[in-house]
Amino acid sequence: MPTIHLDHTIVPTRNKAASAKLLGELLGVPWSETGLGPFAPVYVNDGLTLDFIDTDEDFPIYHFCFRVAQADFDAILARLQAADIAYRSQVRGAVDMQVNHQFGGVNVYWNEPDGHQWEMLTVSYARQPTGG
Repeated sequence: MPTIHLDHTIVPTRNKAASAKLLGELLGVPWSETGLGPFAPVYVNDGLTLDFIDTDEDFPIYHFCFRVAQADFDAILARLQAADIAYRSQVRGAVDMQVNHQFGGVNVYWNEPDGHQWEMLTVSYARQPTGG
């Protein structure tokens, strides 16, 4: 199988600097109001950048999921709570300010002001271990 890594993706927004700042600060990672071209990047890790871009056009709501260690989960959740950002335990449903304990780890969901949905989890349920 070839080695392929997602390097960056563009996230449409109404206020790129505010969106980059909010996500960068919640995740505890570097961000900038200016990047190459018209972007406000969030440097998620050494290999992935989310490039926020301003647009007046309609855009779909994206879902991004971040897998983190338990200590990082706890720190990010504390920042969500300190910022008074509503979160929920299910991908759809009421804002219950609860953590989901299914799938062998923990996860939460929240939406940023433009509606994009962020998820944070400690154990991926997208790729279940295979036997054998």
